[in-house]
Amino acid sequence: MKKLTIVLIAMLFLLPVGTMAQNKKHTKEVSPFIEGKKKVRQIDYDSIWKFTTFDQKKIYYNNFDYTLFPALCEHRNPDWGSFQPVMNFLQTQGRTPFRMVAVYAINPDIKEAAQRQPLIEQAQQEALECIQSFAAWCADKEMKNKMQLFVAQVDYRYWQGTDFFVREQPKDAVIHVGLVLFFGTKKIDLFPSAAADAKTFHNIKFFPNDATVQESYNSLLDELAQYMLENERYEVMLRGYTDNVGTDAYCIGLSRQRCVEVKKKLIARGIPEYRIEIEARGSSDPIGDNNDYEGRISNNRVSIEMQ
Repeated sequence: MKKLTIVLIAMLFLLPVGTMAQNKKHTKEVSPFIEGKKKVRQIDYDSIWKFTTFDQKKIYYNNFDYTLFPALCEHRNPDWGSFQPVMNFLQTQGRTPFRMVAVYAINPDIKEAAQRQPLIEQAQQEALECIQSFAAWCADKEMKNKMQLFVAQVDYRYWQGTDFFVREQPKDAVIHVGLVLFFGTKKIDLFPSAAADAKTFHNIKFFPNDATVQESYNSLLDELAQYMLENERYEVMLRGYTDNVGTDAYCIGLSRQRCVEVKKKLIARGIPEYRIEIEARGSSDPIGDNNDYEGRISNNRVSIEMQ
């Protein structure tokens, strides 16, 4: 992977929440979040992200704690700290378009999904409100820069790379990683997957209305488990799907149970539970025709994605 061709994803699922200076026509509301979890290592950033000056075609990472924005914006002349070089640029280069991404991570020591999910939702909302307060301050000061706001989650282990093992780690449940900024109008992938070159695996298919993993997939599961044991930096996302027979609640439940059954098989093969994520998608994203049996078999599946 190129050392940061960088911020959950065409910008990989990047969806702008708004601009400070929008076009008068064709304005639309879109999601403020980057969908999905993308693993990004600190080493991916080091070579091209250490700027002291800016231009309109560069990316910039700043370790500024975005939660300071609301309090700072209450002052007439805030002390922006490490964010001051960015402000100098924005105040001298009027009408510069840029994208701001508030980046957070959930402490890796928190492994239970029941604990992590509320923290993710809390962190998303907090980050969005903080950068929105900055956007409102800029608008109040009549700064003309066009701004798009984003929120992104990264895996803190991959963000730090080998430093994760030699540095004392934050104890906070939510880690405020900092801000990613991109100056200019060119569309880029701010957060490429660190697993972009990982091996791909076929879907595991199921009979309709059934969550049993057939023995014929044992060799695939053996291969997947061995690959994960040999490549400890990777995790796996299991996404469960069904055909369109049954209520939405039934399909979601069945797709989740299929993921759980595959997860059990991987745990039995020595893969730690925290390296396996599951997502129930129900009858969404069909890849076959639900009007015939073969198509339904194709749709009743668990997909395997390294991340």
